Amino acid sequence: MEVRFERDPRDARIGRLTLSNPGKLNAISVAMWRALREHALALDGASPPLHAVIVGGEGGAFAAGADIAEFPAFRFDVETLRDYHEHTIAPALHALLASDVPLVAQIDGACVGGGLEIASCCDLRIAGFDARFGAPIARLGFPMAPDELAVVLAAAGRASAAELLLEARLLDAPTALARGLVHRLVDDPAGEAFATAQRIAELPREVARANKRTLRQLAGGGVAHDQRHAHFSYAGAAHHREGVEAFIARRAPRFDLRGDETND
Repeated sequence: MEVRFERDPRDARIGRLTLSNPGKLNAISVAMWRALREHALALDGASPPLHAVIVGGEGGAFAAGADIAEFPAFRFDVETLRDYHEHTIAPALHALLASDVPLVAQIDGACVGGGLEIASCCDLRIAGFDARFGAPIARLGFPMAPDELAVVLAAAGRASAAELLLEARLLDAPTALARGLVHRLVDDPAGEAFATAQRIAELPREVARANKRTLRQLAGGGVAHDQRHAHFSYAGAAHHREGVEAFIARRAPRFDLRGDETND
């Protein structure tokens, strides 16, 4: 069982985070949660820079929740239970949310419990027709932890989050699409996730990262004064000038020829 990071061999600007727990639909162990956090923390500073990262599971499933086989070791004591949720799972999710690198979820099969939480941290969610979404943890006798529910709530909305939790219901892929939980439903999630990551990679990396920061700031209550000043620091950037000049000249922009400097 592991969480792997690798560059896509077809395009080094694109990374891949793969959840792997063979035979368990990629159920996420404690060690996997910790590895996921470490990988997520390293994304922004990767060299050469990453333009997008695809997050997916191995073997036809995204992830079927946490590894229940580990639960007896910590679930029946208040302190160890809280430590698991707030110091193991929550830091991994927060590291994903805090990354400025665009994250594209490639969702096949089961996307349940912890898998749903990880997918909810991604900016774009692309699913196959066999995908199933839910958090039927009430059947195991426990509620969703506050930090984790906040992530699902932001992605699914209150009505869907309530239905998933209160009825322990699984949503099929067309329903998830209709609810806005996924952005695209396709026959080939792997192909579409890669195509999506490539479209992102063709645009200036700094612009995508700035948009992610602003989205995060707005979701957190608004853009502070110093953040507003930093937002407009792209004024003299090469990619900014190239984009405007290319439009005026009626030609395609050549961002890759004008530098990839960061103006954070």
